[in-house]
Order: sequence, then structure tokens, then C-alpha cells
Amino acid sequence: MSRLSREEPRHLRYVRVQHGGSVRLIPVDDVIYFKAQDKYTLVITREGESLIRKAVKDLALELDPERFWQIHRGTIVNVQSIERVSRSMTGKGIVRLKDRSEPLAVSNRYMHLFRQM
Repeated sequence: MSRLSREEPRHLRYVRVQHGGSVRLIPVDDVIYFKAQDKYTLVITREGESLIRKAVKDLALELDPERFWQIHRGTIVNVQSIERVSRSMTGKGIVRLKDRSEPLAVSNRYMHLFRQM
């Protein structure tokens, strides 16, 4: 039996961020959430924000689906960063994060993820 057949699927472990002439590697474990911004993706960590040239839909395929949930067409959140999920007066899903004040919208398409919580 070959080693390749026993290996687990490989998920993205680091995100590469350009800073001037250098490249910084951010461990995905440090990412609170990813948010689409024009043709880029905003990477939010406790240390700050960075832009990367990768679409959210591409990131969704590379990240571990047990640890990162796509909650909106343009947003992927680290499950460990979620404090609570609620519904607004209009019935829309809202994610509140630990250590962050901004709420994140959950589209109806992804609300099923939170029914098991």
C-alpha cells in the first residue's frame, strides 16, 4: 500500500501576504475570518488586516471545512472564533465573534451549519 493512499487531504496551513517586497506567512489558525473585498480577500487576524490576491471561493476549497465555514458568498469564518449566532429582527443570521465587535451576516444558504450548534 502506498503512502499517498493513506494520507489525509491536505488543507491550507498558511496564507501568503505581500508586504512591499517581502512575503509574510500567516498561519490559518491565526485567521479570524476572510472577507471578499473587490478582487482581493481581506484576512482578519488579532494582529490586524491584510489583503491577499485569492478569491474567497478558491480559499473555501483549500481550507479545512471542519475548521472554516463559509457563511456568506464573500465570508469564511474560523469556527473557533465564533462566540454566538443569532437572528436579526428580519430573520437574517448574524455571527458574533470573540474579540471582535463587527457582526458578520450569514446568508440563508449557510444557516444550516448552525443548526447543529
